[in-house]
Amino acid sequence: MIDPMDMVACREMIRTGSLSFHAASRLLPSRVRDPALALYAFCRVADDEVDEGQDKARAVLSLRDRLDLVYQGRPRNAAADRAFAAVVEGFEMPRALPEALLEGLAWDAVGRRYETLSGVLDYSARVASAVGAMMCVLMRVRDADALARACDLGLAMQLTNISRDVGEDARAGRLFLPRNWLAEAGVNEAAFLADPHPTEGIRQVTARLLAQATRLYTRADAGISALPLSCRPGIFAARHIYDGIGTEVARAGHDSVSRRARTTGRQKLGWLVLSSARTAVSGVMPRPAALHASPAPEVAFLVDAAARRRPTAARSDALLHVLAQLEARDRGMA
Repeated sequence: MIDPMDMVACREMIRTGSLSFHAASRLLPSRVRDPALALYAFCRVADDEVDEGQDKARAVLSLRDRLDLVYQGRPRNAAADRAFAAVVEGFEMPRALPEALLEGLAWDAVGRRYETLSGVLDYSARVASAVGAMMCVLMRVRDADALARACDLGLAMQLTNISRDVGEDARAGRLFLPRNWLAEAGVNEAAFLADPHPTEGIRQVTARLLAQATRLYTRADAGISALPLSCRPGIFAARHIYDGIGTEVARAGHDSVSRRARTTGRQKLGWLVLSSARTAVSGVMPRPAALHASPAPEVAFLVDAAARRRPTAARSDALLHVLAQLEARDRGMA
């Protein structure tokens, strides 16, 4: 069980740090909502420490050590860590899932950029689809098809985030758009990062990325019908709220450099109502054939890890490699 005081702290972290998830979580049943808030709080703290800290390498290595302590049953003395440790124990959370998130944050710390859409999806799988797979575990869903569609939703949501944050990322020296798309659109990366402006080329690439997100949202819809009925409104809500952010980017002419897309409380309320209506319909409609589509290659490892009843304890070679890079960088800066 999660300590009630730790739960209060996790709720506050999400209420102030992730408005979209906080709104969607209201429609989840309490047996899923509380562990989900604990999961998101831990992920949020980890992401903020890597994203906003001065020493990103040290932040990732600290997260590695915190995960080790969580899985040893000796979490760090912090509300998010203690709550997440209770979730890991209570739901038998496969270690490969939070370690995929760790790998994605490590990629952030080394400043990795992505040549193709597949590379962006590799990154999105780690920082977003891994969370989708963990959400399925919290719902006691281990079916491979449902997990694949949850990972599709994670990919779609992360592509939306990237599209919304193009300017904010550029001003921080970060670039997550596919480099081959930028070249095709005539965008000079160095010039854009030095002086971010919503050029026609940047708008084209942003629109192209949002089109991929729309495709993935549509495919993810098929998987929501495979979730417990009581969980569907919250997941539909998350889907519509994030998709709505992409709609706001499009309404601004795909300019997310000079402005940041935001949604209103009234819009969120409308999406919550829509989500309840879609849940009612999903209870009487046959499950779509798209439910059984193969997972995207970039998320197949997450589906396998979450569906497997006997978790593996070893870290992946890819994760070990990027952690070794960070340790070398950390020693060099010491």
